[in-house]
Amino acid sequence: MEKPMRNRLLALLPIALAACSAAPAFAQLAPAQSTPPAVTPAPGRGVIPSVSAHNAAAPMLYDVGAQPIEQVSPLIQRQYLSGSQSTIVKWTVEAGAVFPLHHHANEQITWITQGRCEVFSQENRYVLTAGSVLIIPPNVPHEFRCTEDSIDIDFFAPARQDWADGAPSVAARP
Repeated sequence: MEKPMRNRLLALLPIALAACSAAPAFAQLAPAQSTPPAVTPAPGRGVIPSVSAHNAAAPMLYDVGAQPIEQVSPLIQRQYLSGSQSTIVKWTVEAGAVFPLHHHANEQITWITQGRCEVFSQENRYVLTAGSVLIIPPNVPHEFRCTEDSIDIDFFAPARQDWADGAPSVAARP
């Protein structure tokens, strides 16, 4: 095996081992999209010679909607993906759902794409409607109450290691 190919395979080994580690069933990924029409060769595009030659990793394309659906509570479902440094979550939430007061070490960027939620934090009420984005710094207490059926896309950084380890969502609390 030629050395550049061997080095690329060795660089991918930690990723492959992480993918094989034990995780809850809902944390198993749906397959990456890696064939046409989603991914096709584009010779000479997306390459910076001084950077690309030193990086064995390649982007991975996924469909968040194809990820396993976890029924977190009777009114809340989640689908998520984690990279090495962040997590993206699609929450499908029915009116009346509550994410009780909590905090976490992750910065959270919440984007409501459908519906309406109220967020309570630091003695303020934030009303989020379709198109709203709320940035919640790390360790800031917050509570969500969804007053309409909603779709909420959240980005967390760093990645949600607690979920990868099988910890339930705060929304699963009775």
